[in-house]
Amino acid sequence: MNIMACYDGSNIANDALALAREHAKSFNAKVFLARSMEGGIDVPKRDFDNAERELKELAERFFRDEGISCEAHLLVRGMTPGEDLVLFAREHAIDEMIIGIRRRSKVGKLIFGSTAQYVILEADCPVVAIK
Repeated sequence: MNIMACYDGSNIANDALALAREHAKSFNAKVFLARSMEGGIDVPKRDFDNAERELKELAERFFRDEGISCEAHLLVRGMTPGEDLVLFAREHAIDEMIIGIRRRSKVGKLIFGSTAQYVILEADCPVVAIK
């Protein structure tokens, strides 16, 4: 089984990683830790390096130290985060996605969109949303 843990640097994303760890232990699954950065090639190298380092540290702390197989992936392909995460899940035969959600007003969703909403509606696999 392949589980994808979506990470964006928020506190709720840490809760999503903890849940992914529990599911991975229960189902003897491999975890794909993924973060999408908007901007594609325009992302400053420093931001890219910091995000990549953070993902590697999280993979160690949440998964590998617990004996769970984990791959960390920083996605910088010029798509919206929702599109990027759903495409990554398709490319890697993900069986379950876990994503943190934040409460936003209807106007906030209209203006900024909702990555979690897009993932929930467009993913080919079950999505567990945690708040």
